[in-house]
Amino acid sequence: MSTIYDNWERLVAATLRREHLWQLFHGPSRTPSISSIASDFSSSSQLLDFPFEFSSSSSWYQQNTVPEIGVYGQRYNANDSEAKLRKDEKSQKIKELALGDIFVNGKPLSSRELNLLLRCPCPPKKLGPGNYWYDKGAGFWGKEGQKPSQIISAQLGLGGRLEQDASKGNTLVYVNNREITKGELHVLQLAGVRCYPRTCLWLTADGFYQEEGANYIKGNIWRKVGMKLLCSIFSLPFPSKSYYTSGELSVSDRFEERTVLQKILLVGCSGSGTSTIFKQAVFLYVDIPFLEDELEQIKQLIQSNIYGYIRILLEGHKQIEEANLNESREIQSANEHGLTEFNDAGCKESIYSFGPRLEAFVDWILQFTESSSSGVFSTSFIQATAPLIEELWRNPTFQEIFMRRSELQRLHSAADYFLERTVHIFKPEYEPSNMDILCAERLPSSLSCMDFSFAPPRDDEFDTCGQQDFAARYQLIRPDGPGDNEMPFDMFGDVRIIIFCVSLCDYDQFVINDSRNSVNKMIYNRHWFECTVANPVFDQKVFLLLLTKYDLFEEKIKRIPLNQCDWFADFRPVPGRGTGMTVESLGEKGFQHIAVKFKTLYRDLTGGKLYVAKVNCLNQHSVDVALGYAREILKWEEDMSEYA
Repeated sequence: MSTIYDNWERLVAATLRREHLWQLFHGPSRTPSISSIASDFSSSSQLLDFPFEFSSSSSWYQQNTVPEIGVYGQRYNANDSEAKLRKDEKSQKIKELALGDIFVNGKPLSSRELNLLLRCPCPPKKLGPGNYWYDKGAGFWGKEGQKPSQIISAQLGLGGRLEQDASKGNTLVYVNNREITKGELHVLQLAGVRCYPRTCLWLTADGFYQEEGANYIKGNIWRKVGMKLLCSIFSLPFPSKSYYTSGELSVSDRFEERTVLQKILLVGCSGSGTSTIFKQAVFLYVDIPFLEDELEQIKQLIQSNIYGYIRILLEGHKQIEEANLNESREIQSANEHGLTEFNDAGCKESIYSFGPRLEAFVDWILQFTESSSSGVFSTSFIQATAPLIEELWRNPTFQEIFMRRSELQRLHSAADYFLERTVHIFKPEYEPSNMDILCAERLPSSLSCMDFSFAPPRDDEFDTCGQQDFAARYQLIRPDGPGDNEMPFDMFGDVRIIIFCVSLCDYDQFVINDSRNSVNKMIYNRHWFECTVANPVFDQKVFLLLLTKYDLFEEKIKRIPLNQCDWFADFRPVPGRGTGMTVESLGEKGFQHIAVKFKTLYRDLTGGKLYVAKVNCLNQHSVDVALGYAREILKWEEDMSEYA
């Protein structure tokens, strides 16, 4: 009986969903919404009225159900009501808390930060809208202006910087830069911790503490006799035993792991590979790379990008056909003026030979996608127009346009990868693969930031002293302002190293600069490199230049000479002699020439040394080596400063 009821309930829900879609596209307004990538895919604006009917689209959607995607991307069986209930329970709290309701250390939590907070091993209890403070080092959590109420998971990358007056203490004793309350001070003093005025203690989640400026651990607070009773008397939180006794690292290693955070800034012009490198780092160093809502946003982004690719194909085809039309007019006007009008109509028909139904859809794509500021469509719209996209893709005229895509310079390399899989991508059961995520243009956030540690090699590959190098914490920051370069750098004054990315394949490409002039893209990269290096915020900072897309560059330089760019006009490679590995490839010579150009420019600007490396962004090992090189540079610079 229960099974029959569950099936009936799902049937009713599916019917209501179909009725909702029918009203959405056939109601009085007929104005589907478009999600805004600038906000978190949640806000919507109105689209133009569609000049075509969605009857077949709605029937197609009625016959295709969207599978349920579980927490962390796990799939649930539609017949498994218990699994669906578990998923709903875990997501209910996230749905109840809207973005902007939770402030941590003065900063509103993003969608990812909220998911991270609620799904960490020790999440805060009874979380509601409000302002909170969070001690990342020790895991203390409390309401703004009050003493700590809980101990949650430490080292969560969320919120702003912990302020000294977060808990409104007036004791002149500081723990992890926060002035503690009188109750906390009494507990420390009764537990035998000496706390004089102006005492600054650094406390880890394990309970180990030391005074600021000291190079040794003084003890473990949570293991002191009577500490649990004291915390109970003063209504202060006390962690579980496993919280401060788990793990295999030594005390010094654990303290180093919790306190060291070295920031790495990843910048570059559009198309330089910064987005792909950041996503590779997420796959490399994060246990759960993307949460459920982020995967849904990426899927939505990939599907929306295909509309833009189709528009570029249609516009390019239209321009080519119009150029042919003008040429035909000139020839025919010299011969017989009477045929001009007839042939114009014939040429126009060849441009829009899609049929009445698809012609309306094509016109809408050309009109709207160009004027859209974000270009990200709502899920309902994508599901409803999916059959039209499939019908357009299978149209012989569009296939002919697609075969001539090499004539269009505006089409990005990622477009080929996704366009060839258009039909599959618009299926309801489509889930982005790792390669899809890497190739997807843009990220669903205005500022990408992640904390991570490098995985140590096997014990037989390094000595014990080197283990502390791998225990250090790093923060990779990828700003993404308008044009990828207009993000103010003032907020990044505390970064240790700047990684500037330049695509090796840009030497024959052209872009429109701020003066609305067409310039060589490598010259454009050089201009932004100079601006970044000359920024006073980065004075005396270390720079690493990553020359990306080396695998594509090796093939391209064989077909297109490097001296297509005026900056490399002096590139005259000497043909190599010999056989096998002793011969330096043309791609390697081109890479070395470009590297020397940037090194010379950097030396002229700063008088310092520029570190350079090449990388294949789609190769995970190559990205791991490049980021590991940045870690080695930081270690080298630190050792040299100590030696000096």
